[in-house]
Amino acid sequence: MELRHLRCFLAVAEELHFARAAERLHIEQSPLSRTIKELEEDLGEQLFNRTSRSTRLTRAGKLFLEHVPRIFTALQQARDSVRAAANGFHGQLRIALSDGITPSRLPTLLALCRQEEPEVDIRLFEVPLAQQIKGLHDDLYDVGFAQSDEVGEGIVAEAVWTDPLLVAVPARHHLLKHKRIPLDDVLQFPLVLCDALTCEGHARQVERVLRCSEREPLVTERVASFELMMVMVSAGFALGLAGGPHIMASREPGVVARPLAGRSPILTTYLLYREGESSEVLSRFIERVQAIDLPEGARPAPLPEPDPPEGIEP
Repeated sequence: MELRHLRCFLAVAEELHFARAAERLHIEQSPLSRTIKELEEDLGEQLFNRTSRSTRLTRAGKLFLEHVPRIFTALQQARDSVRAAANGFHGQLRIALSDGITPSRLPTLLALCRQEEPEVDIRLFEVPLAQQIKGLHDDLYDVGFAQSDEVGEGIVAEAVWTDPLLVAVPARHHLLKHKRIPLDDVLQFPLVLCDALTCEGHARQVERVLRCSEREPLVTERVASFELMMVMVSAGFALGLAGGPHIMASREPGVVARPLAGRSPILTTYLLYREGESSEVLSRFIERVQAIDLPEGARPAPLPEPDPPEGIEP
């Protein structure tokens, strides 16, 4: 088995079309088919069910697909390590980010790492939570951030940061008459929330809050980023639910942040790493994460309040 076999398999598995895969690889379809046949003979299993109308992965093909991308990730990391060493770095820290890490803290943390250990090369990987957990087990990442502690055995999930869950409200919306908005009032309107596949941990925490009400939420859209959520709120399509720093960081002029009534829900960010991990570089990084606290001057300024709609007291 050679890398060319894996590249060809990955292209066909992602395209599920031999002609498109061959075009993507800049080769003819016949040599691509031969390469896939060689791979199947080497493995002793059929990887694709191919007819005149469709190409589908077999069960063996689906299992193989779970491993192949990680092989290429590991190879790329090996290349990066060599380049980093050639550029004078004496260590590397691979950090996985899931669920949209708190934007106000990450720059501060990375700046501190660069200041205190400039010889350590830091690599960032934005991945879904499930991929982060697999990558930690497979030694593709050293540490990660997510908004879930449901990570299974072998992984430590340490709560490190908390942020208030706020309602993102379109400017001049009549709910702005409330300084703290009751959840039942929020659920009278359409919501735009983060997609559970992209921001799994964040979505779980928000769902737990929504279950506190007997009213069924009307979710009109699930988006892959907080930026798009704020765009839709600003345009008046729906209300959003997100951590305070994400709303402040968006700087959308048509969005106002409001807390929920009662005890304010909190979003928790967890630091994930393998049990028994003892790298000195990682240990010092964990200490920085635990100790980091934004000075007042580094906190994002609150969004300006819009003029209240006519008939509503500010």
